[in-house]
Amino acid sequence: MEEILYADIIVDISSENLDRTYQYAVPDDIREKVFIGSLVLIPFGRGNRVIKGYVVGLSNTLKIPEEFLKTINEVVEGALLIESQLIHLAYWIKENFGATMNDALKTVIPIKQSVKQKEKKKIRLILDSDEATDKLSEYQRKNNTARVRLLQELINENTIDYDLVIQKLNISRSTINGLVEQGIIEVLTKTVYRNPVEKKQIKEYQIVLNDCQKSIADHFINDYFNGIRKTYLIHGVTGSGKTEVYMEMIANVIANKKQVIMLIPEIALTYQTVMRFYNRFSDRISIMNSRLSKGERYDQYLRAKNGEIDIMIGPRSALFTPFSNLGLIIIDEEHEGSYKSETTPKYHAREVAIKRAEMTGASVVLGSATPSLEAYYKAIKGEYHLYTLTSRANNSLLPEVSIVDLREELKNRNKSIFSTSLREKMQDRLDKRQQIMLFINRRGYAGFVSCRSCGHVMKCNHCDVSLTYHTSGKLVCHYCNHEEVMPKVCPVCGSKYIATFGTGTQKVEEFVRKEFPRARTLRMDTDTTSTKDGHEKILTAFANHEADILIGTQMIVKGHDFPKVTLVGIIAADLSLYANDYRASERTFQLLTQAAGRAGRGSEKGEVVIQTYNPEHYSIIAASENDYEGFYQKEMLYRSAMKYPPASNILVILVSSKAENKAELCINLLSGVMREKVNREDEEESQYTIIGPTNASLSKANDIYRKIIYLKHENYDKLKDVKNYLEGYINFSEHFKLCSVQFDFNPMSSY
Repeated sequence: MEEILYADIIVDISSENLDRTYQYAVPDDIREKVFIGSLVLIPFGRGNRVIKGYVVGLSNTLKIPEEFLKTINEVVEGALLIESQLIHLAYWIKENFGATMNDALKTVIPIKQSVKQKEKKKIRLILDSDEATDKLSEYQRKNNTARVRLLQELINENTIDYDLVIQKLNISRSTINGLVEQGIIEVLTKTVYRNPVEKKQIKEYQIVLNDCQKSIADHFINDYFNGIRKTYLIHGVTGSGKTEVYMEMIANVIANKKQVIMLIPEIALTYQTVMRFYNRFSDRISIMNSRLSKGERYDQYLRAKNGEIDIMIGPRSALFTPFSNLGLIIIDEEHEGSYKSETTPKYHAREVAIKRAEMTGASVVLGSATPSLEAYYKAIKGEYHLYTLTSRANNSLLPEVSIVDLREELKNRNKSIFSTSLREKMQDRLDKRQQIMLFINRRGYAGFVSCRSCGHVMKCNHCDVSLTYHTSGKLVCHYCNHEEVMPKVCPVCGSKYIATFGTGTQKVEEFVRKEFPRARTLRMDTDTTSTKDGHEKILTAFANHEADILIGTQMIVKGHDFPKVTLVGIIAADLSLYANDYRASERTFQLLTQAAGRAGRGSEKGEVVIQTYNPEHYSIIAASENDYEGFYQKEMLYRSAMKYPPASNILVILVSSKAENKAELCINLLSGVMREKVNREDEEESQYTIIGPTNASLSKANDIYRKIIYLKHENYDKLKDVKNYLEGYINFSEHFKLCSVQFDFNPMSSY
C-alpha cells in the first residue's frame, strides 16, 4: 500500500509570512497531478470555505495532529500561472544550492510592500448642461462660492484633475464629497504605477550593425524562429558592440510577442545604458535595482505581471521578473561575481537563468569580453554556442599596452606610486587636454605579503594560494589553516622590503594632486558613491570633461564609454593577484582587460600602463596582449591540477555558532557523517577530496564562531547528494539547534 502523501500549502504568496504553510492530505485520485507549484482548491478555516493555495512542499510525514488534517479538494488544471512557475523555480534553487523552501521563495517572489499606491484622481460632472446651469444658479443665490467655482469650471470642462481642484481652485475635500453625495459629480480613481525610467525625448535610433555583429544576430534570430532554444556565449573584445547585438536580438524576440530579461551588474546600470535601450524600445522597458524605493520596486513587479512592459533591465534580482511569456534572458558581463548571491540561497544567476529558460521555452545569451572560465569551458565542450567578436565596432584600434616592472623602479630609487613612464604619459595627456583613468585593483585584496625587491609572494605549499597576514604576526592559509611566522627578510632574495601590500584611492588622489596640482580630479569609490545618485553624478561630470583624471576601483571599469580617455594607468596589478582565492588570477586578468578596454574608444588611439611587481605572471602578460585563449589554457592547467572549478566542483559547508565548542562539535559531526557516506560509495567511483574541518578565514565575526569543510568532486550531482544527505541528518539531530549550517557550491569568494 502506497504511503499517504501530504502537501504543504501557502494560501497567500503576497504575504510577508511565507513560512506559514498549512498541511493537507493529497487524495490518491489526484496524486499524479500534484507537484511543487500546483494551484489547488482547499477547505480553509472553521467554515471550510474553499480557497486557492499553492503547493510548496510534499512529504510522507504528518506534521500536525491527525484530527486537524484536511484533504485537498482538487487541482486547478490548466492554471499555468506565473506564481506556479516561480514556486517551481524556488524549489529547484532550494534543491540545487542548499536553502530552506522559505528562503528560496523569498528570493523569487517579492513580498507585497506596505506602501501607499499612487493614484490619479479626476472629477467628472454627471449632470447634463441644463441641470448643471440650474444648480449653478441655486449655489449663486445661496452664496456657496466654493461650489460655484467648481461647477463653473466643470460646465466649461467636463472632467478636471482632482489635485488641480484642491490646489488651484482652493476647493476643500468636504465640498467635493458633498457634491458626490448629491449625485452632481463623481470622482474617478486610476492606479498609477511608479516608473523609475523617466520619459524622455526619444532620439532617432540610427546604429547599423557591422558584418560581424549582423552575422551573430542573424544566426540567433534564425535559430529562434526555427524553435531552437540554446544558451549562447558572445565573447567580444571591449568596445566590440555586444549591446547593439543584444538589442537586435531583443527587437526580434519582442516582435514575436515575447518578453525579455536583461541582466547587467548593478554598478554598470547607468543612465547612459538605460537611455540606449529607451531610445530603441521606448517606455516598454523598465529597470530594477537596489536604489529604487520599495514602492517603485513593487510597482515594477506589478507592471511586468500585468503585461505593461516587454523588457526588464536590472541586476541579479531582475531574473525573477514575473513575465508570463518570457522569450529571452541576456546576462551581460556574465563573468561578474555579483551574479552569485552571497546570502542563502547562494545561487548563481547564470545557472538559474538557464533553468528558468528551460521551464519557459526561452533562450539565454551570455556576453563578456572576459568570460568566466565556467562559461567558456561549457562553450568549448559544446554545451553553449560560442560567438566571437574580435574587433571594435567603430573600427577604432585596441589600446597599446605596456607593462612596467616596479622592482626596476625601486632599483632606480623611484619610490612614488607612479612609474617614470606613467608620469610622463599623464603629463602628455594633460597637455593635450585628453582624459586619464587611474585604476586601483583592490578587489579581493586580503593582506598578502610580498617582496618589493624581487616580487616573491608568501604562498601556502599545500593550496597554492597566498598566505594572509594576521595581527598576531602569523601568516595563515585560509583553505587549510597552515600557519607560518611572518619573515623579517625575503626568503628568496634576503631583502628587507617584505611587507603587506596595499594602497588606496585616497592615497592615489593625494599623489596626483602633489604631482599634477593643476589637474582636475574625481574619485570614485564606496565613499564617494554612497548617495542614491553618487555614481551617476561622478560619471556624468567626467563624461562632460569637468575633470581630467578619474581615480577609482573596479567601479570605473564596468562598461563605461568615455571617448576622450586616451590613457589608463593601472597602479598596482598585483593587489588582486595574490588574494587568498583560487580565482585570483582570473579576476586579475578580467579586471586588467576591462580596465584597459576603457582607453581609446574614441577617434584617438589609447594607451595603457600596467604597473606590477610580477611582470612575468601569465594573467598580466595575457591581459596586456588581450589574449583570452592563452590565459584560459594556462589557467585551466592550474584548475585541473588543483581540482578547482570548472575542472571540478566544490561544496563549502559552513557551520557558525555563538558557542565555539558547539560549532566545533557540529562541524566534526558533519565531517564524520560525510566521510561515512563518501567511504560507502564504490571505491572506483569515489573521487572526493575533503579539506577540513578547519577555521574559516574570518573565524569569528560579531561573536559568532565559523568552522568550515571543503568537499571536491568532478560531478556536481554527487556533491548535491552529499548536501541532501547532510540536510536530512541536520533536520533529525538535536545538536544543530544552536548552530547555523550553510552550503555554498563553487563559491565566488573565499571563506
